[in-house]
Amino acid sequence: MDLELHEDKPIFQQIAEKVEASILDGSIKEGDRIPSTNEFAKYYQINPATAGKGINQLVEQEIIYKKRGIGMFVADGAREIILQKRKDDFYEKFIIPLKKEATKIGLPRETLLALISKEDQE
Repeated sequence: MDLELHEDKPIFQQIAEKVEASILDGSIKEGDRIPSTNEFAKYYQINPATAGKGINQLVEQEIIYKKRGIGMFVADGAREIILQKRKDDFYEKFIIPLKKEATKIGLPRETLLALISKEDQE
């Protein structure tokens, strides 16, 4: 996992994103134990409650689960949950605004699709 935290977004969110990225790149696999909130806190020199908030987000999304007294583990299907969440976010952040702008400037659907495909052809 990346050593640096940035000021552009909340620390707890960055912790959750770092775990997600490690699951996506395969460095943490389904069933693997992840660091505890105290380990995250020590590693990033942050408050354990802050790390816990990021981890709890992942628990709520069923990406990780807790085994009382043992630790936290990556859930089966976590990678697919993350991929679907990111696809949904991509759609909301990029596709909807793209379609709205295309409508505003009178760009027909076929032209928009041709522009998107243009990058593949170059």
